[in-house]
Amino acid sequence: MTMGMYRLEPLSSFERSGQAVSFRFGKALLAVSVLSENLLRVRYAFGGDFLPRRSWAVTPEDQAFSAVEFQVTEEAAQVVITTGQVRLQVSRQDGGVTFLDMAGNTLLQDAAGGPAFEPSGVVSSLKLMPPDEHYYGFGERTSLLDKRSRRYTCWNVDPVDRHEDHGPGTDTMYQSIPFFLALRPRVGGFGLFFNNTYQTVFDMGQSFLDQYSILASGGELDYYLIYGPSPRQIVENYTALTGRMSLPPRWALGYQQCRWSYFPEAQVREIAAGLRANRLPADVIHLDIDYMDGYRVFTWDKNHFPNPSKLIADLAEDGFQVVTILDPGVKYDPNSDYEVYNQGEAKDYFVRKPDGEVFHGFVWPDDSVFPDFVRPEVREWWGGLHKELLEAGIKGIWNDMNEPAISDRPFSENGLKIDFPMDSLLGSPEERVTNAEIHNMYGYLEDVATYQGLRKLQPDTRPFLLTRSGYAGIQKMAAVWTGDNTAVWEHLEMAMPQLANLGLSGISFTGTDIGGFAGAGSGELWARWIELGAFYPFARGHSALGTSQKEPWVFGEEVTTIVRKYLELRYRLLPYIYNLFEESTRSGVPIMRPLLYHFWQDPATLELHDQVMLGEGLMLAPVYRPGQEYRHVYFPEATWYDFWTGGPVTERHLLAYAPLDHLPLYAKGGSIIPFGPVIQHTGERPLDQLTLQVYLDDQGQAQGYLYEDDGISFGYERGEHCRTIYRAVTAGAGKVKLTAHREGAFQPPARPVEIKIFGPDGLKEARLDEDKVSWEIMV
Repeated sequence: MTMGMYRLEPLSSFERSGQAVSFRFGKALLAVSVLSENLLRVRYAFGGDFLPRRSWAVTPEDQAFSAVEFQVTEEAAQVVITTGQVRLQVSRQDGGVTFLDMAGNTLLQDAAGGPAFEPSGVVSSLKLMPPDEHYYGFGERTSLLDKRSRRYTCWNVDPVDRHEDHGPGTDTMYQSIPFFLALRPRVGGFGLFFNNTYQTVFDMGQSFLDQYSILASGGELDYYLIYGPSPRQIVENYTALTGRMSLPPRWALGYQQCRWSYFPEAQVREIAAGLRANRLPADVIHLDIDYMDGYRVFTWDKNHFPNPSKLIADLAEDGFQVVTILDPGVKYDPNSDYEVYNQGEAKDYFVRKPDGEVFHGFVWPDDSVFPDFVRPEVREWWGGLHKELLEAGIKGIWNDMNEPAISDRPFSENGLKIDFPMDSLLGSPEERVTNAEIHNMYGYLEDVATYQGLRKLQPDTRPFLLTRSGYAGIQKMAAVWTGDNTAVWEHLEMAMPQLANLGLSGISFTGTDIGGFAGAGSGELWARWIELGAFYPFARGHSALGTSQKEPWVFGEEVTTIVRKYLELRYRLLPYIYNLFEESTRSGVPIMRPLLYHFWQDPATLELHDQVMLGEGLMLAPVYRPGQEYRHVYFPEATWYDFWTGGPVTERHLLAYAPLDHLPLYAKGGSIIPFGPVIQHTGERPLDQLTLQVYLDDQGQAQGYLYEDDGISFGYERGEHCRTIYRAVTAGAGKVKLTAHREGAFQPPARPVEIKIFGPDGLKEARLDEDKVSWEIMV
């Protein structure tokens, strides 16, 4: 705790009202809301009055939750709230809380003295840290998987600009996700979401080995406790609280190619032709900032792109969708015909300083002003500005620099990075907030504006939105990539725990720049990166201005062949990957997961950062060091198969042979994984050829499913989809019975079904000429 902290007086009274219990400690209040049997909200008002709910709050109102039974009992030293799954003890002496499961295991316990506050507005809570507890989440954090023993600040910045590079030691990043999971083997765990948008600091044992602290520079000490005990249950409940993604368009699951920048138009066409000529499956080409006229957002440089609609239509004919970048900085352009600036200035839509003057900062167009996205009318205006881009054929939007990243002088002069003044007032007259409170929400609210605008302009077309900055709940609107990484082996290694922790933080549609954004890298690095990146939920190759070209064919035939192999595998796996996306819309389950997500009771998985799961059925163990052809692979307790040979893996520890073109990849017994044909883009053909790879578990069984819809509209929300459930059971005499049953209104294309069953007796194969609504086969 810092100097000058004040603590609560002893409990003077408490009362139950509906789903909440209110406690008074002198002037201060504590409200505990029971939102479900495993979800409690703990909220302190040290001055005696709770703050009003913000219109942009990321969690539902307490009243939106269904009533749940709970008991309140008094004990000598505490008041106890008990649901069917957890207990919360409130100390009469200092207002501290202890969170327990029904077996009596302490999950969370405040340190002596309870919560604290400063007259300046700082609030904090110090909690005990069990020696065997592990911590995960916090969004896109760098370094390894377990977040114990580090300090994490939630304050959105462009770390490349502020620290020259980001790496394992970087603290502040582009996203602020004040949520973590705490996990202990054999006990289980809980999640904690700190519902505070001010600058916050989680000190997870860096200052004290046996304690961790949560501190915010303003606002309330307001957090949700989410009981598991498993990571799956924690993430499901957290995403039920902060939201889950909608299904993206199916083409967004394809490979995406980008560079800062592809221009002029001829180079864009050259890149598209190169992908097709080298038979590298791809669906998307991104246009970075140089497609604009002087970096003015929502414009085209007519010298480099004289006919954008024709270019985009030609690319679409060859199976490519186009995504354009946008930044929040609007060029300060008075006395011009630049309508975006003129409209914003006329309607007073830009952020102002405390003295009332419009705030100016420098970004790509040099002198720029910034929309006040806190105001609903500004968000509506900004969303509508996408109309001409959509009319030109643009299919997706890429929001960049939206922390926001701002300099105090032109970028060419290497100025200091700045924020809006902390006491700047944003928002409508009815809801004025300071930048100190809203800074971490700026990119999130731009994404709200963009997503809602795209939905309004094309009501039955699924938007694709990619963002660099955001806050908890960003998964509802956008995919997230981890910003400006570097073409170094350490960043390839770091990608696995980064994406795993993003997934545990509720954000499933994620990726890092394949091959590394900054720096040149090498062909070997690109080959190893695609072996992992081909399985990213968001798979995009990207490179920076001033670096050598890094399209796969630049590195020669060997690397191109490797890239082709893994992109073809990604496209064959799209039915399985699409399953995972659909599952995430229903339950919030991550697409790329750390092993502890499924095997948390195995202590060996709790710090295992360099193996990841794609869904529950596939395990990846990439090589992430130069010159290596072997790596150690750990196999948790389950039945496993080598994906490439189909043979069973009986070891718990394996030294896997992995020459440059080989990714150690394994299938988990009990899984049925659907495959499609090799295609060059998702629009090439429907799923008219289906392969089911069945991996039997130690009981001789397996199950899986195939989800299908039109891949582009919101018809799935109206029931226009289907789901086929597959079950395999060993039936004796060396036979396996495989059954299928399809339900739902969507009609898939006519197709044959190839069946491959992997088990202790080797491979069994069969074929069905017709994929009927229901079928059964003995193999």
